[in-house]
Amino acid sequence: MSVGPDGQLALMLMARAAQLAERGLYTTDPNPRVGCVLAHGERVVGEGWHRRAGEPHAERVAIDAAGAAARGATAYVTLEPCCHHGRTPPCTDALLDAGVSRVVVGMEDPNPIVHGRGLERMRAAGVEVQTGILEGPCRTLNPGFDKRMSAGMPFVRLKLAASLDGRTAMASGESRWITSDAARTDVQWLRARSSAIVTGVGTLLADDPSLNVRLPPALIPALTPDEPVRQPLRVVVDSHLRTPLDARLLRLPGATLIATLSNDPRRIAAATSAGAEVWVGPADGSGRVDLEALLRYLAEREINEVLIEAGPTLAGTAVQRRLVDEIVLYLAPHLMGSAARGLFELEGVSRMADRLPLELIDVRAVGPDLRLRVRPGDGAR
Repeated sequence: MSVGPDGQLALMLMARAAQLAERGLYTTDPNPRVGCVLAHGERVVGEGWHRRAGEPHAERVAIDAAGAAARGATAYVTLEPCCHHGRTPPCTDALLDAGVSRVVVGMEDPNPIVHGRGLERMRAAGVEVQTGILEGPCRTLNPGFDKRMSAGMPFVRLKLAASLDGRTAMASGESRWITSDAARTDVQWLRARSSAIVTGVGTLLADDPSLNVRLPPALIPALTPDEPVRQPLRVVVDSHLRTPLDARLLRLPGATLIATLSNDPRRIAAATSAGAEVWVGPADGSGRVDLEALLRYLAEREINEVLIEAGPTLAGTAVQRRLVDEIVLYLAPHLMGSAARGLFELEGVSRMADRLPLELIDVRAVGPDLRLRVRPGDGAR
């Protein structure tokens, strides 16, 4: 990829645009996180980022900040400007009306109604267009939006916590707390960026989890102290509709969806009266809720990023069915013994050749614990 004679400047300003886009990491859902910088050479005249769906897009915020100085400027945008009327008017029109002379784009929009058309609109109007500048970092901003638009599926993270010998609970089911306060706080940030949190009814019955975001608004860059933190959709995979009507997550702010196979009208009515939404889906080959069908349904509901926090059965099914894009594993420096429960239930893995390969992305300390980020390797997806 050639970035032209001002390549280093383009990289620097696109990096700034990506930095701005990150400010919306926890608030833009279901929209993508986008940043924009307007500049004359090295002189930045306007900056903007998208804060929340329904509010102005990054380009319009940057144009408003630049005022008359936008005319003749170069716009550095992490994502191709939209060219359609959605919750807001097209950003291509805003850039053209502002009189920008050049647009540098990190990545093309994977949304089929935009893909390439925004760039064509700019070129047709005589604006110079350059693409692919820092495409990798720009794409990393929106893994869920990218996958939902291109494949009809959300980006799926699987969060796990275990002892150093790979145990997630004692044989009795006792599991609080395996990891440190620091690790559990780190998980709150994973929840905050997620569109939905998925668990199994077994975990619900054993732990009665809240599955909510408990970060103070003051820590979220896009929020004022009096704005509420966005709560992801809570999803319980419950094939036989056993969710207790007094479950904690049904009493908390935000929505809860129960994914089930049960068509029992009395149970569905009771769950609905308790505050849940019920989705009756198809079964997989083992007689449980089909996870792939559930994830496709969530994508239809504009769910971009899914965080699975579940026990070994659901975790193993998700991994073996190649539905997981990334695993985030917190390892605590203690041992729980061979009688304790493991991370996954994996069927049919009896030989070394049956192993599921993983690729290590990142390892870092979180308090006294280790956090490993891995993704399925070749042959595992």
